[in-house]
Order: sequence, then structure tokens, then C-alpha cells
Amino acid sequence: MYAKTRPTAGSLTPKQKRVFAIIGVLVILVLGGLGLWGALAHDSFATSANGCVNVTVPSSTGGSTLHYCGSQARTFCQAEFASTGQLAQRARPQCTLAGLKPSSAASP
Repeated sequence: MYAKTRPTAGSLTPKQKRVFAIIGVLVILVLGGLGLWGALAHDSFATSANGCVNVTVPSSTGGSTLHYCGSQARTFCQAEFASTGQLAQRARPQCTLAGLKPSSAASP
């Protein structure tokens, strides 16, 4: 009822409008910057290389990333080249990219 008896009670002053506009622009700029950063930032788990293996596999809660480097990567790749499962099919190309192919002496 108060707003009906005083029609100007709910209006903003020009200074308040300017403050809200500045805050709105800043929020939009921050959200836009975060969106660009998320879209363009380098992903360290994107590819396998230099002795590190990254394999993305399906899991019950979406996708899961397996990341191994060094001796763990060599052990993982040796096991996956000897296996025939779905994980092995996903891991072999990544092991090859990381330079962890099985040695020719190990092949029958």
C-alpha cells in the first residue's frame, strides 16, 4: 500500500541506476572472461606425449581420466598391449602417442 500512496517511493535515483549499470557490466565482463578462459585454456591432460599417458574412459558418473607418467605409464602400457579389453583398445593409441610402444622383442 505504501508504494501506491507514494508513487516515487520505489524508483531509483540516477546515481543508483549508474551503480547498478556498472555492477551489471562488471559481472558480465567477469563471466565472459571466465567463459573464454575455460574454453581456451591449455588442458594438461588433453594429449599423451613425452612418456605420459592420458586415457579417458567411461565410468558410472560420466568420464574418467587415467593419467600415468614414467614407470607407471610403461607398466600400464605393457599391460594394455597384452590385454584385449575395451580399456586396452582406448589405451593403445595413447601409449603410441606417448612413445611407449611395446618392444619388438616382447612381441611373438
